[in-house]
Amino acid sequence: MSCFLDELLPFPSPFHAGILATPGEGDQVGDSPALRCDQDSAPVSIEEIRIRGEMIRLGQLLKLAGVIETGAEVKDLLEHEAVLVNGEPETRRGRQLRHGDLVVAGGRELRVSA
Repeated sequence: MSCFLDELLPFPSPFHAGILATPGEGDQVGDSPALRCDQDSAPVSIEEIRIRGEMIRLGQLLKLAGVIETGAEVKDLLEHEAVLVNGEPETRRGRQLRHGDLVVAGGRELRVSA
């Protein structure tokens, strides 16, 4: 099965391997659906994450969305998993995000909205 991330990621990662997994019976997906590829290789869902101001930093967004529990975890996530911002790999936790930016991290696809 092919996924839209196959074309975006220049390297394999544990994140990418988990993205193609379909939850089995009894799996807990949680309130926020995981990003999966369907048979047409399209993303299944995008979560809208509302912010108060004009800008939020990547680490803050990941914590707000529940991808990580603490701000300290973002460094580990960025070192060991693929994080994409608008389709480009990102390693800076301080990356500024604005309304409309799309983040793929931790098996989820997040769109920043005002």
